[in-house]
Amino acid sequence: MTSPPATPTVDYAPKNRGGLDSGSRGIARSLTKLGFVISDVLAEAKDKMDKALEAAKEDFSTVRTGRANPLLFQKILVDYYGTPTPLGQLASMNNPEARMLVVTPYDKSALKEIEKAIVAAPNLGANVGNDGEIVRVTLPEMTEERRREFVKLVRDKGEQAKVSLRNVRRNSKDGLDALKAEVGEDDLARAEKELDALTKAHVDAIDDALKRKEAELLEV
Repeated sequence: MTSPPATPTVDYAPKNRGGLDSGSRGIARSLTKLGFVISDVLAEAKDKMDKALEAAKEDFSTVRTGRANPLLFQKILVDYYGTPTPLGQLASMNNPEARMLVVTPYDKSALKEIEKAIVAAPNLGANVGNDGEIVRVTLPEMTEERRREFVKLVRDKGEQAKVSLRNVRRNSKDGLDALKAEVGEDDLARAEKELDALTKAHVDAIDDALKRKEAELLEV
């Protein structure tokens, strides 16, 4: 009796048609992960530099010019029922005249503490009084000598902000250097250039804010 023909064997396993084997896929995933690590280092650097820039701008705003800018008073701390509270949370402020500020408390019981806090605020030297409803603040004319002192003060603040930026850059550079053993030199070099550009952009922004503040201080 004749045996039936052998059934041909069919290989249903998928063929690797130019794709990655398991080892190559692992390497690809590692490289992708490292790419994310580099991006994370740069993103964190940008976030910290942005915060340093905003802090510098806020710091500049606390230095008085010849005008009664409400921003100058926003962060004055007032003893509100035993809790130091920024004035900006306790009252509205407007300046009907260049050197005058009218402070209207949301809670009239805070009137006296608001007045006391403004009187005690450094570098103001303001004339302060209240009529039972509002606090009226009048800033004295600034002498040329006083203006120059304040210019020096904001320059010092600007330099402190730049030191913060340089510290962020140094720490981020250390983070990139830690990847040297696993990242290609070209990728690392590009990341470092991006970090340097990021630092320069923030330093330039601080310089621009500083120039504007100096112009305000020297305006007569």
